[in-house]
Amino acid sequence: MGVFVFLPLLLPLTAWPVARLAEHRLHPRTATRLLTRVAAVLALCSTLCLALLMVVGTAQLPGNPLPDAWSDPEVRAALPYDEIAGRAAIPALLAVVLACLHALARHARVRRRATRALAGLPPRPVAVLPDDAPYAYALPGRRPPDRVVVSSGMLAALNSAERRALFAHERAHLTGRHHRHLLVVRLAARANPFLRPLRTAVAYTAERWADEEAAGEIGSRRTVARAIGRSALISVPAPQAGVLAHLAGGGAAAAGPVPRRVAALLGPEPAGRPWPSLFTAVGLAVWAAAFGTAVSALSSANSAVTLFLVLRAANPM
Repeated sequence: MGVFVFLPLLLPLTAWPVARLAEHRLHPRTATRLLTRVAAVLALCSTLCLALLMVVGTAQLPGNPLPDAWSDPEVRAALPYDEIAGRAAIPALLAVVLACLHALARHARVRRRATRALAGLPPRPVAVLPDDAPYAYALPGRRPPDRVVVSSGMLAALNSAERRALFAHERAHLTGRHHRHLLVVRLAARANPFLRPLRTAVAYTAERWADEEAAGEIGSRRTVARAIGRSALISVPAPQAGVLAHLAGGGAAAAGPVPRRVAALLGPEPAGRPWPSLFTAVGLAVWAAAFGTAVSALSSANSAVTLFLVLRAANPM
């Protein structure tokens, strides 16, 4: 195993430059998909290496359930870092598992609460709630199907063109399954705190992706920009959606990225080139993230194979 087992824990740092540059230099669709995949692979690799370290550390604990041969002195000599890192990995991995389970449970709980709030309404693509508080969000689902939920207060505050832009934006979240991307990066950030910049970046690029899809559908970037700005000024958190509004892409009214989103819509349409040139800042950042992801995968695979072979030799079948 050696030092390779620690690389996946630190290699998420190689994705920080692309997390920042992708927000401005890549098409939002490309950026969202790229960052989500990079975050998922890096999180899986770092979690796997924590698990490998935990096995090494557990073998040194008295009364452990592993075979006695696994704690043989020759095994300890072949697997360094067992005294400190191996034992420290036990609570670390437990914290990762509990954090991810908590995020999944919270997501499921809020989703159930949002679905129950709409139980009395017909299963139509758009659900209008009689509420003076202005809010709107996309509610993904299977049974009932995907729906755009909007309050009567929000509809009253927008003109007809802005309402079309709002519905197009929320439908784009559902069509692109943005809630899945957001949930993946949220879990990845729980698994490895170094991946938090990717979670923030994907939250923004998913909104930009929906903005561009809405602009293409209604044919006016300025109308979508105006709808976003007005919605952000008047919106309040949806009482029955809570966290789900964010996970499903309902963060359109968040104050932080709205000025940047409006400015992007008032500018030219982003290029749809899927992979940037190497001879640009974002191209170098993308290749650095890809290299870090590949090294992380290879390091975790090398550590897993090494541990398997050592333990198999110590306890032959």
